[in-house]
Amino acid sequence: MVPDVSTGDRSRGLLSYLFGPGRRDEHTDPHIVAAFAMPGLIDPGRVPLDQHQAALTELADYLDQPVRLREQRLGKKVPQHVWHCPVRTAPGDRYLTDAEWAEVARRIVHATGIAEHGDDAACRWIAVRHAEDHIHIMATSVREDGRRPRNKGDGRRAQEECRRIEAELGLRRLKSGDGTAPKTPTSAERAKAERQGRKNTARVWLREHAYAAAAAARDEAEFFAVLTALGVNVRPRLGPVTGEVTGYSLAAPGDTNSKGELIFYGGSELAPDLSVIRLRERFTPAEEDSVQTVSVVRVDRQADAGSTWQRADTELRTAFALVAQATDGSASAEMDAQVQAQAAAFAELLHNTAAAAPRQLRAELRAAAATFGRANRSAIRAEHRAADALRQAGRALLTVPGSKDGDFVTAALVSAVFLLIALGEWHTQRGHEQQAAAAHQALAHLRSAQQQAAQPRLAQLTDRTPNREEADRLAVVVRTVVPEHAQRILTDPAWPALATTLAQAESAGTPARRALADLTGQRELATADHPAEVLLWRLRNHTADQINRRTNAATHRSATRRTPITPGTGVAPGQPRPIDTDHRRRTR
Repeated sequence: MVPDVSTGDRSRGLLSYLFGPGRRDEHTDPHIVAAFAMPGLIDPGRVPLDQHQAALTELADYLDQPVRLREQRLGKKVPQHVWHCPVRTAPGDRYLTDAEWAEVARRIVHATGIAEHGDDAACRWIAVRHAEDHIHIMATSVREDGRRPRNKGDGRRAQEECRRIEAELGLRRLKSGDGTAPKTPTSAERAKAERQGRKNTARVWLREHAYAAAAAARDEAEFFAVLTALGVNVRPRLGPVTGEVTGYSLAAPGDTNSKGELIFYGGSELAPDLSVIRLRERFTPAEEDSVQTVSVVRVDRQADAGSTWQRADTELRTAFALVAQATDGSASAEMDAQVQAQAAAFAELLHNTAAAAPRQLRAELRAAAATFGRANRSAIRAEHRAADALRQAGRALLTVPGSKDGDFVTAALVSAVFLLIALGEWHTQRGHEQQAAAAHQALAHLRSAQQQAAQPRLAQLTDRTPNREEADRLAVVVRTVVPEHAQRILTDPAWPALATTLAQAESAGTPARRALADLTGQRELATADHPAEVLLWRLRNHTADQINRRTNAATHRSATRRTPITPGTGVAPGQPRPIDTDHRRRTR
């Protein structure tokens, strides 16, 4: 059961919608199921059609009476006096009768402080049902005694009451929140997006662009520059004395109000971790690491795509080890703060991976990044410096967009899948229900991208499987080196491809026995659905490393041999003259 609290200032306008046909004629039989005073209350859904508009006006005036009296007394308008809370059951829930919905409405207005039970001076409210699966609760937020209601935190309180109602009415239990969720778009924002033919509301569009910019930027100035380059209107808020940036707000292009003015949203209105204070916690490196950070970024810009993806893979595996340790019962408050930092850095890496990966993978990776957005923060305060290495590795990916290093990309995605699984388990253990659900949903998108990246190479390697005798020999090596995982590895559909990879490793100078011994100590094998595939990508990375090192060494030796010799000395410039220990001379 999902409540969605919002406010406005037009009682008559909201009533017209509630008792109207809806945007697609989906409102069937709109009528009042509960109200602050049912006897004698006019119901626009039950009057003859020719009286409908007059009934709407009469009801609006009646609900607004305490508001008008307060305005006369104070001599100014009451802002945002219309309180609106749709309440919807989950798909698949049973049918609720009008009487049951009436009880739901009474419990919601009581829990939120709009109209507590037994309070004769509470706000005026009604609950309208115009569909089977939801009602709309509307109230005017001025009490009969002229005071404003004490309804601070009404959205959270409505959620908590809905969790209790679900249990009592036998409805599907939804996830409890912890106050870290971003504000959902209002019904007016959703209606506007629908009218304009946009998939997302301006609020959601800005949130996703702000996260993408934060993932790409190294500091505050770069964050604003990236947003501007993406077409977002940026308005920094400056302190009156120092002139320093104390906040910011963003507006989507073309998103204007009735006066034609751009509609700006503050960073914290988009998401709690997009406030300028929270962003600075990520941007500002520890003092002792600042020099190292700059040097690392400079090197990254010159690095080849393969090594950049390998670096991301390494940091993902390091982060996985930390999160896995925290889920093994050895966690502490300090470790949890570090894990939360890894979750935030991983969210940034997903955004950057979506920009850097081969084009055919980007849709699923963008979906994974957007879905994981709910799982990248919790009530646990992150120690962001603990995840600087993962964050920098993610930013480095932006230097190699569209990389076609398929093996390295796939290996990094395999590691990302394991880290995402571990983060989901960590959230579950800490009771972070919404975050765990978001991690689980993101996992489906990430796995899809990983499998899509892997399939072409798996097919090639499977087609090149060694002959039966050689494959049997390699199978014996697997049983000898990793007996606890051997059965799962050898029955994995990826085993023929792994056999090819083991044979290739031997050709590159690494015996299969040693290669497996080096790789099978990784704890991912115990939980992997496809352990042979995990080993395959790890081994291909390892083999590529060996080949690269040998190539670089050969290049270095060749360059050394070509170093110019100082005439008459037989010694390279800057090198000391060797001591002659061979006194024999060859003569022609």
